[in-house]
Amino acid sequence: MDSMFVLIVAGAAAAGFVQGLAGFGFGMVAMSFWAWTLDPRLAAVLVVACALAGQILAALTVRRGFDAARLLPFVAGGLLGIPLGVAVLPLLNPALFKALIGGFLATWCPLMLAAGRLPRLTAGGRLADAGVGLLGGVMGGVGGFTGVLPTLWCTLRGFEKDTQRSIIQNFNLAMLAATMVSYMASGVVTRAMAPSLAVAIPAMLLPGWLGARAYVGITDAMFRKIVLGMLTAAGVALLASALPVLLR
Repeated sequence: MDSMFVLIVAGAAAAGFVQGLAGFGFGMVAMSFWAWTLDPRLAAVLVVACALAGQILAALTVRRGFDAARLLPFVAGGLLGIPLGVAVLPLLNPALFKALIGGFLATWCPLMLAAGRLPRLTAGGRLADAGVGLLGGVMGGVGGFTGVLPTLWCTLRGFEKDTQRSIIQNFNLAMLAATMVSYMASGVVTRAMAPSLAVAIPAMLLPGWLGARAYVGITDAMFRKIVLGMLTAAGVALLASALPVLLR
């Protein structure tokens, strides 16, 4: 097998397991394999396509905690936010944006981990949930970070693990579907990408299913630690990619 396809398989398998376990994080893990060697457009399409396939698989295999009324504000806000993010993208400094988000996550999430039991944030109700979904959509349009703020928000809300996973899983499913439709409509997805997609999507399905099975056996406390640990790692990765650009 060509070395590029080996790299695609390795990234898809590792990211598939993580997404199956936590309900998010495919792009963060996969790009640690793909960002250094694959064409950026191909890498972006692979992330969206594989993450979408993984979320569909997860939605079929992990259905506990689904609450349409609780999910709807996040999705409605996110769908409004994606085109806003795309619109403001040309006005932003991408490196500075990544550094600010990365610095926030790398600082705040370890503090939440160290704090043990956190007070539950109840202010704002469904309107606040929609606002966070909107910001998640904006961040998705700007740089593909759709699930970061909703995931952190659900943790601050104190949702139990099935509820939190259901919200993030289905929120990301809706956002990824909207992104993939826009990619296909705008011609970002090309026929030349078909072999890579044909390798990547099957490679993440079994690890994704195994991750979803592993999720069933973990406690609420362990799930919280996994989520905050992954958000911390995402923050560090964002800082690592942004700071060299800013320092130049």
